[in-house]
Amino acid sequence: MSRRLPFFLLLLLLGLAAACSPPPVHQQQAYVFGTLVEVSVTGVPEPRARAAIAEVLAHFDTLHRRLHAWQPSELSALNAALARGEAARVSPGLLAMLKDAQALAAQSGERFNPAIGGLVALWGFHADTPQARLPDERAIAGWVARRPRMADLVFAGDTVASRNPAVQLDLGGYAKGRALDDAAAILKRHGIRQALINIGGNVLALGDRGDRPWRVGIQHPRQAGTLATLDLHDGEALGTSGDYQRYFEAGGRRYCHLIDPATGRPADRMQSVTILMRGERAGTRSDALSKPLFIAGPAALADTAAKLGVAGYLAVDAGGRLYVSPGLKARLR
Repeated sequence: MSRRLPFFLLLLLLGLAAACSPPPVHQQQAYVFGTLVEVSVTGVPEPRARAAIAEVLAHFDTLHRRLHAWQPSELSALNAALARGEAARVSPGLLAMLKDAQALAAQSGERFNPAIGGLVALWGFHADTPQARLPDERAIAGWVARRPRMADLVFAGDTVASRNPAVQLDLGGYAKGRALDDAAAILKRHGIRQALINIGGNVLALGDRGDRPWRVGIQHPRQAGTLATLDLHDGEALGTSGDYQRYFEAGGRRYCHLIDPATGRPADRMQSVTILMRGERAGTRSDALSKPLFIAGPAALADTAAKLGVAGYLAVDAGGRLYVSPGLKARLR
């Protein structure tokens, strides 16, 4: 009996250690939407996790190809038709996204405006590498005067038309957030309730990481590493708009891809804005609604957030000053 006791004690200790150790996390990375994508899953056997992640990444690739603004895609074909003043038939998926983006644009007072793809192209951002050149002033003024808006789109059945031929759609400020919500739905269909989806800093959490929340970092806009970390709870999403990923410099100034529709120029009053959203379509809203806050600038930051129902934000203005909403401050590390 005394000789066998240590063996049983060893088994007991091993069992306790296994019970205390966190469950394994199954991860896979890919490069989609022009950025690094990572899907992390826990709480299910590895084969189920791998199958679900593979379906998520395949969906991301399909979405990217469908919505590409400057290579042949369903969206670019629609843009060509709109420029000709013609209506075009679109897939049910694209139709739903355009209606959703139109509603978000109206909610934001058109500061989130995917209809200004022509301006984005004019500034050289319809290329894998931004073109470091300043557009002609008259060309900028011409696009602003034509006022392309999502409200110009007209839907009839499965066809899309525009009252304004200047409308050229660019869903780059919407697609990553929509992809987060789609990924969450796919994972849930596979019976997965604990996951973290990260698309270039746009992040959505499902459940927890075992017995602890998913902890994520918020990128510092001017230095390597994180500005802060945050524990994400089930159904919460972070969306970031910043001037540090797609930009060029000319004449000692930085010009980013986030264009203010009112001026036709890259917004330059902020370095980054990160917002926290929860509830229905948290991923989509976190992506789209971070743009109006970025464009609004520091003076109108709190007021714009309140109008859009954004309770949590962390922002850095052009001078490096930090702004944190009361609702988020206590949760940041």
